Amino acid sequence: MARHGVLVLGAGGFIGRALVAHLAARGESVIAATRAPQTFGVGIVNRATGTLDAASPWPALLADARAVVYLAGRAHAAPGPGEDWIEDEAATAHALAAAARREGVERIVLLSSIKAHGEVSGALPFRAGDPLAPADPYGRAKARVEAAMTATGAPLVVLRPPLVYGPGVKANFRVLMGLVMRRVPLPLASIANRRSFVHLDNLLDLVALVLTHERAPGRAFLLRDEREVSTPDLVRLIARGFGRGAILLPCPPGALIALAKLFGRSDVVERLIASLRVDDGATRETLGWRPRVALEDGIAATCRWYRDHG
Repeated sequence: MARHGVLVLGAGGFIGRALVAHLAARGESVIAATRAPQTFGVGIVNRATGTLDAASPWPALLADARAVVYLAGRAHAAPGPGEDWIEDEAATAHALAAAARREGVERIVLLSSIKAHGEVSGALPFRAGDPLAPADPYGRAKARVEAAMTATGAPLVVLRPPLVYGPGVKANFRVLMGLVMRRVPLPLASIANRRSFVHLDNLLDLVALVLTHERAPGRAFLLRDEREVSTPDLVRLIARGFGRGAILLPCPPGALIALAKLFGRSDVVERLIASLRVDDGATRETLGWRPRVALEDGIAATCRWYRDHG
């Protein structure tokens, strides 16, 4: 039986819904897999999967799919003690990849994370060939899932983006936007770091590219927007997107960390202070990919969405 669709597992999330629309607009036959039934655009098939695990009916879920994009892992680390959930995630991913290989699926694209390399890049940016050294449960889960899928021998492409932003963004980036829009003074003026981000549209372009590029299978790729920024500069760009000035106060980074420990939020502050840089030169050279949305334009569009819908 001929396979012609692209199955997007985890199609109901921030990235998933945008990817389904993006692929459909490019003329792809898209199967949007979600935990519970959802409505997508005209011509997009929705396949309700329930909660995925190693025992899921993979042949039925993979029916008609020539390629799979796997977005179905946790967006953040599981709450509570212990990391048993990581092995559950790895077992699910392994079962998917093994079934895809048996069923003759041509390609699997796994959306991993730059956090598989670590939380802090330091002076030198992360490169795709660097050893994986995750520093938190989320990063360890992504690294473990990568290993589990690779072990099956399936035709796998791994993407490790930094923080993805754009209309619909959630979590800490959305919180920061709300603080800036409400003109809350932020004690971030003394931070001198560099961080990479990627706009949602730039990520979607790369996913679409690696679904067909002959040099993509068996490799991992990093990606980012053209420009890196410091945390204070990011705040200034967000403020500009809202048509106002940023209110940034000086505060030694060490004092910020000490204060954060009192409230149990050291992880959030350390991300604001540390550098996390990405070198995606190999991606651009191998695939001929370039980010088409500039950081400034992407932030402005995200601010417009937040002002109207956030």
